[in-house]
Amino acid sequence: MRVFGSLGLAVVLLGGTLLGPAGQAQAVTTAPPVFANGALRPVAKGKGWKVQKVAGGYQLTLRLTTPAPLRDALPLIAVDGKTVGIARQSPDRLTATVVSSDPALLKAKDVKLVWSTDGTDDEKNKRGRLAGGPTDADWLKAPKGPLLAADPGAAGRYAVETAEYNLGDEAVYLPGLGQKSEVRGKVYSPKGVAGARPLVIFLHGRHQVCYGEATEPSDKPWPCARGEKMVPSYRGYDGAAKALASNGYQVVSISADAINAYDGGVVDTGAQARAELILDHLDLWKKWSTLGGGPFGSKFVGKVDLTNVGLMGHSRGGEGVARAAVLNADRGGKYGIRAVLPLAPTDFARATVPGVAMSVILPYCDGDVSDLQGQKFYDDTRYSVTGDTAPRSTVTVLGANHNFFNTEWTPGQSEAPSNDDWYGEDDKASPCGAKYAGRLTPKQQQAVGTAYVVGFFRLQLGHETQFYGLLDGSNSRAASAGNSVVRVVSQAPAGSRRDLNHFDQALKAGAVTGNAKATVCAGVDAPAGRAVADTAKCVTSEDSAQSPHWIEAYLAAKTPTTAVTKLTWTGKNGAVRVNLTAAQRDVRRYSALSFRAAPDPAGAPKTDLSVVVIDGKGKSVSIPASSLGDALVRMPGSNDSGLPKNLLRTVRIPTSSLKGINLRDVRAVELRTDKVASGSVFISDLAFSRPDLGKSAPSRLPQLSASSIGRIPEGDSGTKNVDFWVTMSRPSPVAVSVYAETNGNLSSSVGAVAEHLVFKPGQTRKRITVAITGNTRDSADAEFSLVLSAPKQALLAASFGYGTVIDDDPTPTMTIGPATAAENAGSLKFPIKLSAPSDDYVFVSGTLKNGTAVIGKDFLNPNDDGSEPQPIDYIDGYLEPGQTTGVIEVKLVDDKVKEPTETFRVELTEAGGAEIKLPLSLTGTITDND
Repeated sequence: MRVFGSLGLAVVLLGGTLLGPAGQAQAVTTAPPVFANGALRPVAKGKGWKVQKVAGGYQLTLRLTTPAPLRDALPLIAVDGKTVGIARQSPDRLTATVVSSDPALLKAKDVKLVWSTDGTDDEKNKRGRLAGGPTDADWLKAPKGPLLAADPGAAGRYAVETAEYNLGDEAVYLPGLGQKSEVRGKVYSPKGVAGARPLVIFLHGRHQVCYGEATEPSDKPWPCARGEKMVPSYRGYDGAAKALASNGYQVVSISADAINAYDGGVVDTGAQARAELILDHLDLWKKWSTLGGGPFGSKFVGKVDLTNVGLMGHSRGGEGVARAAVLNADRGGKYGIRAVLPLAPTDFARATVPGVAMSVILPYCDGDVSDLQGQKFYDDTRYSVTGDTAPRSTVTVLGANHNFFNTEWTPGQSEAPSNDDWYGEDDKASPCGAKYAGRLTPKQQQAVGTAYVVGFFRLQLGHETQFYGLLDGSNSRAASAGNSVVRVVSQAPAGSRRDLNHFDQALKAGAVTGNAKATVCAGVDAPAGRAVADTAKCVTSEDSAQSPHWIEAYLAAKTPTTAVTKLTWTGKNGAVRVNLTAAQRDVRRYSALSFRAAPDPAGAPKTDLSVVVIDGKGKSVSIPASSLGDALVRMPGSNDSGLPKNLLRTVRIPTSSLKGINLRDVRAVELRTDKVASGSVFISDLAFSRPDLGKSAPSRLPQLSASSIGRIPEGDSGTKNVDFWVTMSRPSPVAVSVYAETNGNLSSSVGAVAEHLVFKPGQTRKRITVAITGNTRDSADAEFSLVLSAPKQALLAASFGYGTVIDDDPTPTMTIGPATAAENAGSLKFPIKLSAPSDDYVFVSGTLKNGTAVIGKDFLNPNDDGSEPQPIDYIDGYLEPGQTTGVIEVKLVDDKVKEPTETFRVELTEAGGAEIKLPLSLTGTITDND
């Protein structure tokens, strides 16, 4: 994973002091050990960091020499190479905090700030960004599809009028954030257009909030301090906004800097708050377009169609617009949200967006959300509701990074300081390097973004079907997108699609013949220290960021990822046969046969197989997959540091090319291994389909919610069960399912739970039982959550439930005695005794003081290697959970000089996890052995 630095930051783990929905603070309930002046006492220290005892465990504080970037990926703290929690960044981003009960914190040697999506360590990042891959040359000359007759990125016939509104920096309270937000937006309107126009809302992602020098520093991250200016991220989408408005669409780009300032303190990373902010703006536009008033008077009365609304969200804004579509449906479909476009989005909790047209844009060189986790919006939604009438697609843009879609995040265009988020060297070899031939310039990237954003909304909201080819997987392209390499995967609405095999379950007996083998897989080997769903793995790799379909979500790590079939063969006689039922055989109404495929990264970088279509008279057409595109060519990169991506791509056969086949009577489709002697590929989603708008509208599905259990006493013995309830808003005539798992600080008292809940028709409640184990050992309170994810046949309403287990045991007392040792003993050990075992780490620390023995000459801190100009006088000792004895160890110097008995003192001033009267002075005695 990418390492930012190891000096100067303080971090807080998820499940520590983070907020739940509706501002439900997971509150601190027990007092940590403090100095007389109120400052927290450190439990352990290192260069640039310290650990302190707090409710919930131990708070690790790391201080950086320069501000950390404000990224959409989750900031994490890694201790000795293992991530221990999600970091809460301070307003100036020079400190962050993480609270954890992880024992590693008290024994830390190396502490770094890293990022959730980056996958590998800093040295690997550097090497990977400098190296090319075996297929890079293929992608530089990748074939480009035919041009569309109409260019969605071109300006339309209407002049565009812009305006802004600003109702204040703290104008609306967002329950999902527990804070007030600004209400500010930039409006793009077509001049002279008649009637009410479709409305498209743009929402930016998580970026720096303020810039400049504060003349009056503030202890709040928002509003900006006096002397600072807000970063106008909402002004960064002018290209797409003006292109839409010039074609008759109303566009509003809204500001969310307050959410960016505070979302490090909420469990869902701000998705609910962003959704609430969107709906608050829609409430305003309902008033302004019907009654008038506000900043615009009667200007927009009758001009905005709130029954035909689209949402575009960038980065965490992408997760926000996905949540807004579902929240709107949960609230009865007040607004006609019909199209959602997550742009380089996060997806931390595996949400689904059924019933609404969706296109997910994935920039291949994303250096922020570098695992392309937004792919799972498509994967998780595509079969989440039977008969879903909405279309969806993914758009992978090679050479595009995360930031340059927004001009306010682009160097040379932005008002505030900005950067290229692809953080490798400025080189020509890496497929994402700034000087690489396939890397897009900012203007090129913005042109691509404009073409696909505008084309999607004009197709879905305006029913402008001339743009079908842009998003149906046929590889058509827009003139304004230039020579960019873009790959689209598409799923047509259920009524315009005939699914033959999802390839997510074992094939029937006899379906696989010859020297071929087909196995179902779902997952990737996880980096050390991360939980992962217990399923067969598709990929063996230390870098899960390479596999967007299969990397686990941070808030739903145990929810299974996308299942596919892995087809391997060792001869040219292998085949997978999919037979069509009698009801499936007439495929004349469909325009293409397609499936998703990708080469196995463990195999050859390029492979091939034949797609064979067979009719009732045995006539067949065989077409090499390689003649249909580059789905079986490994994507660019050197198999390191997040590249190449293992992405399923489209193999598409127009039915018009199936010459001589009776399309009224297609009996089978075969995938034959007759092109290369051995190989391995992933396959998914075999279907006939035709482009269609379908029907997109707010879903009327039942809604699932998780309850909270409040504060539960731990108790002294035994195990008791507490129940979360997952409830459904109304009975369903079909089975409904959802995954549920515990997350956060489970400690030793909270049992981990991961269940797949299935509601039978008519059922509306399911119990999730969590075991709470009591003991008489002192410990921190355990604050945790229940997370719902990946529902089927339902929507998520309250997808997080909360609980806190309150420790009710007395704190043990600690005693420490003096110590004596001969100077050749190697060390002198002051004995520590605890009155009772504890589940907490117990520590004591202080300062080494000279007596007749001198520090550096006669004794040392055990970790003092002499590299510092002065001897280290800090000293500590600790007991791990469950221990009742320990030592404070001081290293002795055997000087081979005859001398009298000498003494020194240990002045103890800090302790945690146990009661002890401080300050305490102890004498260490060194006897001579010469």
